[in-house]
Amino acid sequence: MTNDTNSSPVNVRYEADEKPPSSLSFGLGFQLAALCISGIVFTPLIVIRAAGGTETYLSWAVFAAVMISGLATILQAARVGRLGAGYVLLMGTSGAFIAVCITALMEGGPAMLATLVIISSLFQFALAARLALFRRILTPAVTGTVIMLIAATVMPIVFDMLNDVPEGSPQLSAPVTALVTILVITGIALKAKGALRLWAPVIGVVAGTLVGAFYGLYDMTRVGEAGWFGLPDGAWPGIDFSFGPAFWGLLPAFVFVTLIGAIETVGDAVAIQRVSWRRPRAVDFRAVQGAVAADGLGNLLSGLAGTVPNTTYSTSVAVTELTGVGARRVGMAAGAFFVVLAFLPKGLAAFLAIPSPVVAAYIAILLAMLFVVGMRIVIQDGVDYRKGLVVGIAFWAGVGFQNGVIFPEYFAEFAGGIFQNGMTAGGLTAIVLTLFMELAGRRASRMEAAFDISVLPEIRAFLVEFTSRSGWNRTMGDRLEAAAEETLLTLFDQDKAKGEARRLRLTARKEGDEAVLEFVASAGEENLQDQMALLGEQTAVEPVEQEISLRLLRHVASSVRHQMYHNTDIVTVHVKVR
Repeated sequence: MTNDTNSSPVNVRYEADEKPPSSLSFGLGFQLAALCISGIVFTPLIVIRAAGGTETYLSWAVFAAVMISGLATILQAARVGRLGAGYVLLMGTSGAFIAVCITALMEGGPAMLATLVIISSLFQFALAARLALFRRILTPAVTGTVIMLIAATVMPIVFDMLNDVPEGSPQLSAPVTALVTILVITGIALKAKGALRLWAPVIGVVAGTLVGAFYGLYDMTRVGEAGWFGLPDGAWPGIDFSFGPAFWGLLPAFVFVTLIGAIETVGDAVAIQRVSWRRPRAVDFRAVQGAVAADGLGNLLSGLAGTVPNTTYSTSVAVTELTGVGARRVGMAAGAFFVVLAFLPKGLAAFLAIPSPVVAAYIAILLAMLFVVGMRIVIQDGVDYRKGLVVGIAFWAGVGFQNGVIFPEYFAEFAGGIFQNGMTAGGLTAIVLTLFMELAGRRASRMEAAFDISVLPEIRAFLVEFTSRSGWNRTMGDRLEAAAEETLLTLFDQDKAKGEARRLRLTARKEGDEAVLEFVASAGEENLQDQMALLGEQTAVEPVEQEISLRLLRHVASSVRHQMYHNTDIVTVHVKVR
């Protein structure tokens, strides 16, 4: 019996809702902030300098990016209403937007860039609100592939950073500095026990930085010249409401990249849940919706402030798995550090002065772990030849586009160069192939009715017709009816306290030697997958009525997947022919 629950992460010391010591929370938050601050700063720096922007605008854009990243990170961890995931998900500037942002600045300036970011962010709110409608597109195969492509597309940049040292530096300075960082982090992570393992990244970065300073790689001049406290020299660039031809020409590209970024956020929100709990848990898609909504708010604030868009940083997933600490306090601490750093130019300079080989070595370890997380998401959902084909083609298409070897004469400049990013190209490929697979599949039988026990006779009649049309015998029909009845009874028992009139949609389709039943109804408070997983761990006690239903469902179904969204429950039940 497979219930599609996830493998439990190894050695989770603090779960998402636990409260580690304040010193540990702030230490790990500081570590995450130190790791990601360079990426947050470098994206607007690359965009604005490539577009020929002014230094005053760059100063403002960096300040706004760091500030908004901090606020959005706090929101992701705190989860206010339907905004935020409730997990450690760091927010920062998005490298996927570099090409389109450069084009926007060159064609319309900072004010038009701000307008494009604001408009495109609204699509993320729409996606978050109706995420259940996209469940057949944003599958584990798609999100897992996008996560793997994040590692594959960023790793070449990391490798280039390994040799990024000042001219005249000793020949061995870069490799020795990077090697010390890698050996210290991996050595502590693999061999250390207890609390020492939590500090492996910090100790490794400090050790590498000390070696880099010995070789003269740490830029003390930058730190010395920076002020202690203050606001940027630049000013808010404003918003362009002219909506000229350049705006309409770039809007589709911004919307598409925004949606690709939302897919990355979905993948990160799924992945962080897999590494933040000791016990296997089904993915809570309400948290995923919250993560996408918070991402949209971060982009909206970025547009209003006149800086580049942001997204979730997958680094937080890898760090959580490396340290075993998924407590929300860590995310809030990291966000607070970002907010403080925005007003501390000398602090920003101290982080930016860390030698590139040290940063590259650390990120390389995290990306390697992130790649495995993405691979695990794909595999744990079950991989048949069709899903394997989708993942394989999409992944290598992303790698090919990232390296500019797939018809660059046609795609290099298309839609502002969005296909130059492997995550974008691979993610779109996975979506197109998944859509084709859905459209080309066997058409499902559907029925709708009131969400009430009284519709059971109607469901039985529907399943009798479906069984007959599928060419199965009466025994299979009885098993389908039993699975449908127990699923409906359990969902109704969860939802009856609400006393609201609801609708139920049931679809049935044949897939090889099994039937797939999908129930779409109102959201309950508990996940069926989690409840069914717990049944195998309970001691022998007198079962309650709902538990009996769950045990019967375990007996007749080969797989049960329960996706919980705001106001929507989706239960997919697989029943094999015997």
